[in-house]
Amino acid sequence: MRLLWLLLPALLLVVACGNEAVQQEENPLFRQEPALNKVTEEIKKNPKNAQLYFERAVLLDRLEIDSLALKDYKKAISLDSTRAEYYSAIGDMLFEHKDLDGSVQWLEKALRVNPDDKTAHLKLAKMFLYIEEYNKALSEINTVLRQDVYNPEGYFLKGMVYKSLSDTTKAISSFMTALQVQPDYRDAMIQLGIMNGMKGDPIALKYYDNAYALDTLDVFPLYARGVYYQDKGDFETAKKEYINAILKDRNYLNSYYNLGYIYLQQDSLDKAFRQYDILTKLDPTDPEAYYNRGLCYELMGKKDEAVIDYKQALVFDEKYKEPKDGLARLNAK
Repeated sequence: MRLLWLLLPALLLVVACGNEAVQQEENPLFRQEPALNKVTEEIKKNPKNAQLYFERAVLLDRLEIDSLALKDYKKAISLDSTRAEYYSAIGDMLFEHKDLDGSVQWLEKALRVNPDDKTAHLKLAKMFLYIEEYNKALSEINTVLRQDVYNPEGYFLKGMVYKSLSDTTKAISSFMTALQVQPDYRDAMIQLGIMNGMKGDPIALKYYDNAYALDTLDVFPLYARGVYYQDKGDFETAKKEYINAILKDRNYLNSYYNLGYIYLQQDSLDKAFRQYDILTKLDPTDPEAYYNRGLCYELMGKKDEAVIDYKQALVFDEKYKEPKDGLARLNAK
C-alpha cells in the first residue's frame, strides 16, 4: 500500500505534464493564426521534434505572446539540449523585456553549448551597448567578425557603439559596411539617414526613401525627412513631411509634436493647440501632450484651462518640471 502512495505523486505529475502539453497544442490561438496552426499540426505528427517547437516559439515571440513562446523554447531545449540558438532565443526575448540578469544567464548557457555561437555573442553585444559597456560590446562584436567577416549585424552594432561614443566617422563607416554586405539592411539605412542628417548632408533623404520603400508600414523615415528640413530651418517643407507621415499613419505621435512646435515658432497658436489637443486624445496618459496644450492655453490667455492641463500633466508624471514652472507662473497651487 505504501508503494502505491509513493508512486501516485509521480503518476499525477506525468498526467499533469501530459495534460499541459495537450492544452498547449489545443490552444485556440494556434488555430486562429495560419502559421501557428500549420506548425502546431506538424508538432502533433512529430511531438519529439525540437525544431518544430523552436519554430513555433519564434512565431509566438514575434506575436509578443511571451509566456507561450517561453514554454516552447524550453520544450525545444528539453528535446535537444545541444542547440545553442535555442538558449540564445530565450536570452534575446528576456533582453527585450529588460530582464538583463535573466538574459545573461541564457546567453551564457548558449556559449557553454557552443562557444562560437554568433547569435549569443551579438546578443551580449547588444546588452553591453544598452548598459554602456562599450569595450565589452566591441569585444563581443569582434569575436563574431573574426569568424564571419560578412556578418552585417556585427557591423551594424559596431556602428551603434561608435554612434554612442560620438565617433561619427567610424559610425558611418560601420553602417555603410553593413549595407555593403547586405544591401537591404533597413536599420543601417535609417542610421545612415540620421547620421548624415545631423551633418546636413542631403544624402540622408535618399537613405530615408530607400528605408521607407522596404517597409511602408513604418513611417519613421517620412517623419525623419521632416526633422531633416526642420533642422535646416525649412519649416514649410518640414510641415509637409510631417503631414505626409500622419496621412500614412494617423497615430504617429512624433509628427504631431513637431508640427505643434513649428506652429508655435510661427505664432500659429490655434494650429499648435490643435496638434496637442489631438495628442491628448490619441494618448490620454501622455504628460507632454497636456503640458504643451496647457502652454497653448497660457499663451492664449486662458489661465484656468492652462492650470487644468498643467495639473493633469503632473498626474501622469509628478516630477515633470515644466508644468510645475507653468503653475508657478500662473500663481496656481
